Amino acid sequence: MPNSEGFVIVGAGLAGASAARGLREGGFLGRIRLIGAEAHRPYIRPPLSKDYLSGSAERESVFVDSEAWYVENNIELFQNATVTALDLAEHLVHIDDTATIGYDKLLLATGSAARRLTIPNADLGGVHYLRTLDDAETLHPMLAQGGQRLVLIGSGWIGMEVAATARTLGNEVTVLERDPIPLANALGDELGTMFADLHKENGVYLRPSVVVESIAGVDGRVTGVVLEGGEVVPADLVLVGVGAIPNIGLAKVAGLAIYNGVLVDAALQTSEPNIYAAGDIANAYHPVAGMHLRSEHWANALNGGLAAARSMLGEEVSYDNIPYFYTDQFDLGMEYSGFGPLTRGAEVVYRGDRAGREFIAFWLAGGRVVAGMNVNVWDVNEAVQGIIRRANPVDPARLVDENVPLDEL
Repeated sequence: MPNSEGFVIVGAGLAGASAARGLREGGFLGRIRLIGAEAHRPYIRPPLSKDYLSGSAERESVFVDSEAWYVENNIELFQNATVTALDLAEHLVHIDDTATIGYDKLLLATGSAARRLTIPNADLGGVHYLRTLDDAETLHPMLAQGGQRLVLIGSGWIGMEVAATARTLGNEVTVLERDPIPLANALGDELGTMFADLHKENGVYLRPSVVVESIAGVDGRVTGVVLEGGEVVPADLVLVGVGAIPNIGLAKVAGLAIYNGVLVDAALQTSEPNIYAAGDIANAYHPVAGMHLRSEHWANALNGGLAAARSMLGEEVSYDNIPYFYTDQFDLGMEYSGFGPLTRGAEVVYRGDRAGREFIAFWLAGGRVVAGMNVNVWDVNEAVQGIIRRANPVDPARLVDENVPLDEL
């Protein structure tokens, strides 16, 4: 079969692009085909809700690599191409039901899709989601003019980041949240309250513990959001941020093992020996945590793609990067590293100035640090990750003592 040689990567996001780079830098000289459903070459998503949405970053800055890089490295980049099926027995990928290509090894890096609302009138004009570059480029001019009444449904990271960006651009911002405290599911009540206070201080209206029933509109255009009980929150724009769903349909139909994503081992290998998965969809065994983890953050896409490339090249791989993400909201910047599932019920201790929002928070479970978050404190993330990785029992008194260097812990 003349087209079966080489590697195919399904998904042209950060994980797929990182894998392509890793294959070339690892010495692979064979054919690489990178298949993406969007019209754009691979880009990174964090700026879409932060500096690119605000207009403070240039468009070119969001792309992983230049157009020339793909040409120079002989990466065959498919754009606007949808993979419709996998044939595991024949090692074939079906594209748009019109083309078929073969592979020796295959990487699935299909990412996630925004979770859609199913309430009445959710398809009205002015109701938006933020997942793609096109989404950001649609929203930016609307927010940049200022004076808009933006209602956000959902108080997760996307919702809170867009709230900060939109408010900074001079818009009236209301966040509707089902939970009593934003971000509490990820950070706990204390730190979630810190973010709530930050937004209130900057003029964001937070409406906790509400249920959205429907969208109100006139002539096909949104005019407000209807809450349980009948109250209508006026809106010129609505942004829905209620989570993401991993794109595992291809893998599931093909018969790969599925459990909270595509199940892979520490080498990112699926239940099919010549197929790998990375990024949002990969539920990978983590040797440090001793459990399977799935992460939807950009660092996992970047590092997971590189690890998958090494694994595809036959190297012995144990993907053990500590999960990491960051956020910037108003004058607060933070980095979080660690294992979210292990923080449930953990003790949280603080080093630094909590009132001044310059501190490091540590989650302790069984006497060991399982996660850490530095808030407006920089150049410490490597040390925080080292503490998590070593999993040594830590004296909480020393952990919070700023006179004790982190490296000693």
